Amino acid sequence: MKDRVILTTAQKALKINLNSDIYGTFAEIGAGQETVREFFRAGAASGTIAKAMSAYDKAFSDDIYGIEEDRRYVTESRLRKMLKHEYNLIEKRLDRNDHPNKTYFAYANTVATINFTKTFKGHGWMGIRFQTAPNKGTNDIIIHFRLHENEAKHQQETVGRLGTNLIYAAYNSYEDCKEFLKSLYDNIDGAAIEIDLVNFSGPDFEDVDNRLMSLQLIKNGYTDAVIFGPEGNNLLPAELLYKKHILAMRGSFRPVTKVNMDMIKRGYEVFASDKRVNPDKTVVLWEITLNNLLADGEIDEQDFLDRAEILCSLGQTVLISNYQEYYKLVDYFGRFSKKRQGLVMGVNNLSELFNEKYYRDLQGGILEAFGRIFSKDLKILVYPFQEDAASKVTRKEDAEVHPRFRPIIDYLIFHNRILDIEEYDESITNIFSREVLNKIRCGEDGWEECLPKYVDTVIKEKQLFGYSTVK
Repeated sequence: MKDRVILTTAQKALKINLNSDIYGTFAEIGAGQETVREFFRAGAASGTIAKAMSAYDKAFSDDIYGIEEDRRYVTESRLRKMLKHEYNLIEKRLDRNDHPNKTYFAYANTVATINFTKTFKGHGWMGIRFQTAPNKGTNDIIIHFRLHENEAKHQQETVGRLGTNLIYAAYNSYEDCKEFLKSLYDNIDGAAIEIDLVNFSGPDFEDVDNRLMSLQLIKNGYTDAVIFGPEGNNLLPAELLYKKHILAMRGSFRPVTKVNMDMIKRGYEVFASDKRVNPDKTVVLWEITLNNLLADGEIDEQDFLDRAEILCSLGQTVLISNYQEYYKLVDYFGRFSKKRQGLVMGVNNLSELFNEKYYRDLQGGILEAFGRIFSKDLKILVYPFQEDAASKVTRKEDAEVHPRFRPIIDYLIFHNRILDIEEYDESITNIFSREVLNKIRCGEDGWEECLPKYVDTVIKEKQLFGYSTVK
């Protein structure tokens, strides 16, 4: 396969300008004023730009696009209003009879760059509404990005390149969304910007699964964590988790079993009963790590979608992360909220938490990791384990840890940082997801009873996890 030829930002802008069938408007508010400049500087801009505007003053912006309920400007809601307003003006002001072959577009962004004291690095929303043929409906592509450079000037230049990449890819890579995503970083230092959300919609993207696009963001190294909701649309972590209590459970969920459901249900009951937790401001996340998605060193995308399909059908919110180590996950949550957090895990996972191999890259080793974990307001909720009816029920004290780490776990247990989930469903302790998965793939009977209600129906109807009606 030949390597993709990467054009410069100026070359991309010029190619768009020279395409007489592409015509539209640019609207940029806040600090995102650089994209249209790339097209003006490239030359032949009159062939592309019907209008360029900047409602830089907030009063002007509010008068044009309306006032947001939360009075903020760098939001997805503001971006979508901008796209809708500007695209409607194109259709209203341009007579289609005069432009029978043109495909219209409206590009918009709303950006806040780094502040003077450098305590806030900046972020932004960017999107395009566009046609791929004059007689077709419009598509929307929405992205959210976080800025990491230390100078506002450099951030603005990066936003200009990103916007140019977005517009060029919309017209040249819309048929291959994976290539589309790769091209967004053309001529941009990977450390300069983080894309943590992308959503595709419209007639040309009917077969695009935004959950898979989330996975691509992590796979490409654009971000370390993405979240999608029950409807399958990607969610912005900063908005979902901001000042919320967070309860998370990590697993492979291949497939979700009654044990998984009991763990999260019982864990939530313990967590929500805490006097410092407000259940109405609690977000529950099912986390799958990138490492949990690897098969023979590669990500099995169908397997990922199978798991996502089940979790979404159960109405769950899913976090995909590149945080194999728990301390990194806790640090991530700490970006958005200082409120009490909770991790639900089994006894085996608690034992793994004390495995030194995860902390070799830290100068302070496991002590540094645990300092980072428990410096936060965090509780670990441990679900009991029983291998079979004749075996002992194991709890937090039974976690297998190296003798030199026993004082640490004893200290955390004594200070109620690690708690047992006392109540659990004793009738399901013999359910193991690997055995269930094997039965599904081999066409054996009895796996349905191991799964939550309706999950077996979803697996059969959509033939997930290798299920087949042919035996």
